[in-house]
Amino acid sequence: MKITITGSLGNIGQRLTSQLTAKGHEVTVISHSPERAAAITALQAIPAIGQVNDPAFLQRAFAGADAVFTMIPPHYTDVINYMKTVGDHYATAIAAAGVKYVVNLSAIGAHLPDGPGPTKGNYYVEQQLNALPGVHVLHLRPGMFYTNFFGAIPMIMHQHIIGNNFGADVKMVLSHPRDIADAAADALDSLSFSGKSVRYVAGDEKNGAEIADILGRAVNQPALSWITFPDEALLQGMVKSGMSEEMAKVYMIEIGVALREGGLFDDYRRNESDAYGSIRLEDFAGEFAGAYASHA
Repeated sequence: MKITITGSLGNIGQRLTSQLTAKGHEVTVISHSPERAAAITALQAIPAIGQVNDPAFLQRAFAGADAVFTMIPPHYTDVINYMKTVGDHYATAIAAAGVKYVVNLSAIGAHLPDGPGPTKGNYYVEQQLNALPGVHVLHLRPGMFYTNFFGAIPMIMHQHIIGNNFGADVKMVLSHPRDIADAAADALDSLSFSGKSVRYVAGDEKNGAEIADILGRAVNQPALSWITFPDEALLQGMVKSGMSEEMAKVYMIEIGVALREGGLFDDYRRNESDAYGSIRLEDFAGEFAGAYASHA
């Protein structure tokens, strides 16, 4: 089959591309960076260099595809409007190209029309794709990426703490990019989904105290503790570390508030028995320890 993948060769895209080309599919990978073309070609895939907010480019990249994998790349300003704009362009290009199968990377919480952080953008994108007649769409909804914990390495190393703006007893649904790539690869290879459907990708569920314990022991800091930061203190810390204020508010502060208030996982709770994912936090801890050692 001919499959087009958005998202370049990131944590998900590289593994997804490798799996699909190994199974004999003709894969086109969209990237905004010309420097990625050689790496894409090395995976036996076809590079398509352009911007996902360019409707004409997207239609060319989707032309002839039996299936596409859609995801919204990170954007540092006007986050929600950017997500909505790219979602509109994806829907238009899919319809114009006559694509019949779509695997869309969404996120937990996307059942909420006016949810916190990026969830409202994911909700909008899901609805635009669901409105396409005759197109089979599978939305993958992961939780928090394990790899986000890499950003806490300097704090753990120098301050011997880890934390967020919610308490140590608050649970998080956790997902590894490898599980997400595998779920997408299985779906795109088999095209066994029909209509409009959702599948959660979750390898584990842990609270802050458990995360501190598991990651702390992995890096020889068994006394590592989870600290609850006030919203404003966390925001200023993220900005000082280089994150834009808007990104910090959307992806960190608002999600943290939703976690401590509850409701973000309601739809997941109704469907968690069908969730895809096998990588637990204890499995990721070894990967985390390797990254930690490289910072020393």
